[in-house]
Amino acid sequence: MADLVLASRNRKKLVELEALLAPLGYRLRLVSEFSDVEPEESAPTFVENALIKARHAARVSGLPAIADDSGLEVAALGGAPGVHSARYAGRHGDDAANNAKLLAALAGVADDQRGARFISVLALLRHADDPVPLIAFGAWPGQILDAPRGQRGFGYDPLFLDPETGLSAAEMSAEAKNARSHRARAFAALLAQLPQP
Repeated sequence: MADLVLASRNRKKLVELEALLAPLGYRLRLVSEFSDVEPEESAPTFVENALIKARHAARVSGLPAIADDSGLEVAALGGAPGVHSARYAGRHGDDAANNAKLLAALAGVADDQRGARFISVLALLRHADDPVPLIAFGAWPGQILDAPRGQRGFGYDPLFLDPETGLSAAEMSAEAKNARSHRARAFAALLAQLPQP
């Protein structure tokens, strides 16, 4: 199997992406195996932040790297939290605080005005200075619930309703989520560009 470094320290994200890549012959390794330094995701777009993370992971590991920059865009909030999704409430990765802030921001907003979408941008680099990175985009349209549902997943999954199944992302099995999610859609777009190892 060919090794790819995942520009993340999130084990749940690793498991989710590993399931999508393993059938193609790729083995994912977390960037934390190689470095404790986290690059600053200072760019205003998902694409630029994915590239920052992928370049850092490739540089510290010496291996090809893949990064996912993803987030939630809520129409009633003008696209927020967007690129700030992981640190919406202030501290990076505090899912409970982020979800609480989102519910507070949408208090009193009618169900038919709670449209949202998860966004995923993948960047794959052969090496840190790769001048032609592979970029892929995926979106998962849905709606924000008025209370959390489900115990699976991470991030905003308990608040994100998939309209086609009537389930929150946190109520879906890993297999069902991987078939529908923004990351699955981004991976489908990436596969057409991805060489077999």
